[in-house]
Amino acid sequence: MKLEGGCYCGAVRYVSEGEPQLRAQCHCRACQHITGGAPNMFMLMPPEGFRYTRGQPKSYRRPDLENAVTREFCETCGTHLTTRRPGLNAVILKVGTLDDPSLFGAPQMAIFMEDKQPYHLVAEGVASFEKLPPR
Repeated sequence: MKLEGGCYCGAVRYVSEGEPQLRAQCHCRACQHITGGAPNMFMLMPPEGFRYTRGQPKSYRRPDLENAVTREFCETCGTHLTTRRPGLNAVILKVGTLDDPSLFGAPQMAIFMEDKQPYHLVAEGVASFEKLPPR
């Protein structure tokens, strides 16, 4: 599978090749901050198939958290593009940045349901976990 996408203003573009390892939605408070209140739809993509094709994102990692994730975003328009989590061999690709978001299909699971808001929806039959699923 070849996915292409980028930020809202077009300054940063990427291509991601390979099969998604997971399609999911996250309800954690950090994702709610980044999305403006909604759950975050994402795909885990193989890191060797991911590259930026135009521009380079800025990154942010919270210095006060142990094993904090690194978030990559456009410095011009602020679009959150990816997350990199220590110990995870995948790029966490944000579905809203895809040129064709319909390629996401549907989430296989919903995570961090402990932070889910009453207005968040989870489709019937989607596996749900209070935090991360067991390994």
